[in-house]
Parts: sequence; C-alpha cells; structure tokens
Amino acid sequence: MSRPPSFAPPPGARARVLRTARGEFAAIESPVAAEVRERGVALLLPGFTGSKEDFNPLHESLAARGYRTVAVDGRGQYESDGPEHDESAYAQGELARDVLAQAAALGAPGVHLVGHSLGGQIARAAVLLDPAPFRSLTLMSSGPAEISESQRQRVKLLRDALAVMTLAEVWDAIRSMEAPEETETGEDAGLDSGLDDQEDLRRRWLANKPAQLITTGRQLCVEPDRVAELAATGLPLHVLSGARDDTWPVPLLDDMARGLGAHRTVVAGAEHSPNTDRPAETARAVADFWDSAAR
Repeated sequence: MSRPPSFAPPPGARARVLRTARGEFAAIESPVAAEVRERGVALLLPGFTGSKEDFNPLHESLAARGYRTVAVDGRGQYESDGPEHDESAYAQGELARDVLAQAAALGAPGVHLVGHSLGGQIARAAVLLDPAPFRSLTLMSSGPAEISESQRQRVKLLRDALAVMTLAEVWDAIRSMEAPEETETGEDAGLDSGLDDQEDLRRRWLANKPAQLITTGRQLCVEPDRVAELAATGLPLHVLSGARDDTWPVPLLDDMARGLGAHRTVVAGAEHSPNTDRPAETARAVADFWDSAAR
C-alpha cells in the first residue's frame, strides 16, 4: 500500500493556524490549483490517534479538481492545544461545536465535511447540532455506532495504560509488543495508522493530550446508532471505506449507507485508512461525490 513519506505539507499546501470563535486549531490548507475554477471548500477531520497530516496525500488531487481543502487537528490532538487532564473539554458535544466554529471560520457559504473514523463520528455530531453550514458529509471508514469488540478491547487497554503511565511509557510499551513487520511498516499506536516516519509518529503521539485520548477512546466504545437522525437531515451523504476494515466491518458500513440513503464507495486495496492506502482513488471518489452534490 502507498504511504506518504513524511509529515511535511504536500506541494501547494501550507501549515496555518485556523482562528475560530472557540479558539485556535492547527491546520494544513491547500488552495485550488492555479488556473482551476474553485468548486468548493472542504473541512477534513482526522481519526483517533491521527492528525491533519493523514490527509496530506489527498490535497494535491483535490486542488486539481477545484477544491480548497483544510485539514485540522482537533482540540488536544497533536498541534492543537487543549487541557491536559480535563476530560469535559473533549466531550463529543464540545468537539462538535469546535467543528461548527471551524466551518464558520472558513468563510465559505457551504462546506463539504469529511471525517475519518472518530472524526466521522464528531462530524456527524456537528451536523446533527446544525446542518446549515455544510454542503455534504463524507464518513470515511466511520461506522454507525461503537467500534468492533476487538477494537474496544484494544482501546480499553490503551485507556487503562494512560491512566497509570506517561505517553512516552505507553509508546515504548506498544512498540515493544509489536511484531517486527508492524514496526517496519509504521503501524500506529491506535486505530488510525497510515504514516511512515517513526520519529514523526512518536512526536505526534507525545503531543496529544492524555485527557483527549482517554475521552475520545471512551466515545468510540459507547457511541450509539444515530443513522436515522442523520438521514433525517436531508444532507447529501457519502460512506467511503476500504475493502477491509477491522474497526467497523465493511458489511456494517454497507448497511449504514443503505439506511442513510448515502452514496457508497469501497476503495479496492485499501483498509481502515483509504486516504493513505489508496490516495488517488480516494481523492477521485470524494471529488466525484462533491461534484454530484453541487449538481
């Protein structure tokens, strides 16, 4: 599977601070490619243990299709600040209100919203609070309710470890338990792997706020099914995933798409992170959906 080489912004993109009514958020922004008519603006939300850099492989292709893209770190995630130990700051409703503030700060009349994994559930919560700022919602490898039993066990182990160990100690413990082939390919410490450089991965992990990881990990394990509520918004919806997913089984994502009346894309050769596993195919599917939503 293809992987991005580093955390550096791709050609044409830049790191910036997105200033909102609810604080500042670290972002990577890519403008529309030169001599291409702008077709829309998109806000991209990463998953659990992930970051804005997970979308680096998509920016250039989406810019060529006429879309300005802004990927953000959520509150307490990597380069966005947040409380170290106050779990209330990371309640799903608070993170959803952050997304509404981010969308408002982009200054666009209608924002295409994309959420990967945990980011999809936060995106859904934002849309259910207020769908008006959004032109469409793409749920990327993000299911209807709680994560699979095997992943719930994995997240519980992580949360238990964070309660008694530092982030550095947890990182070292996870690395010591991994098979050599996992370490070589850059499998991440949580659900959302996909970037290669081990030093960058470690730096990202250490920059997270423990309360954010504990609280959002708990959310993943108890999330209720809100498919009917989301379908009732009438917003154009897209369910995109790889052909294999251990976090939410692909047949479950198929059922969710049918319940939502959503456009469905399965990216061949991709797993839980199609944005990094098969970026060209993923970008094409996302842009095609946005084009159709505009029509």
